[in-house]
Amino acid sequence: MTAQIDILIEDDRWATLEPLVQIACDAALAGIGLDPSEFEISILACGDTRIAALNADFREKGTATNVLSWPSDERGAEQDGDQPIPPSLPVDSELGDIAISYDTCAREAAEAGKPFADHVTHLIVHGTLHLLGFDHMRDKDAQLMEGLEAEILGKLDISDPYS
Repeated sequence: MTAQIDILIEDDRWATLEPLVQIACDAALAGIGLDPSEFEISILACGDTRIAALNADFREKGTATNVLSWPSDERGAEQDGDQPIPPSLPVDSELGDIAISYDTCAREAAEAGKPFADHVTHLIVHGTLHLLGFDHMRDKDAQLMEGLEAEILGKLDISDPYS
């Protein structure tokens, strides 16, 4: 049971991204008790130039970042630390879009001494949780999201990125 993932590869360095994305998206969905096969996610695999333009357009920050996400619906919790609103099927089967930058991911992984694949998996899990309404802007929301990320990654034998 796997999610339907549509990947647009704009940067050829991402040629081997598909298996990592599938594993990460499926793990994130299953990690919060959802059946991955009921959902669709679109991924843009790009470089820093493209993600900086997207970051400027959508967040008014003209710098590159590692990952951006655009949920298909607002699912965030009203109260800090509460669970987000779960997607309602079949209407919410398309969860949204994620963009990921090769340049920033590679640089961050090297700086942290982490395997590139582990860092990319973490960022796709992170982006998928954003599509599901999880966020890290408020303290309790951040604790909830980071705890989920660590738990999901642990099941994939990836170290807690926050420890």
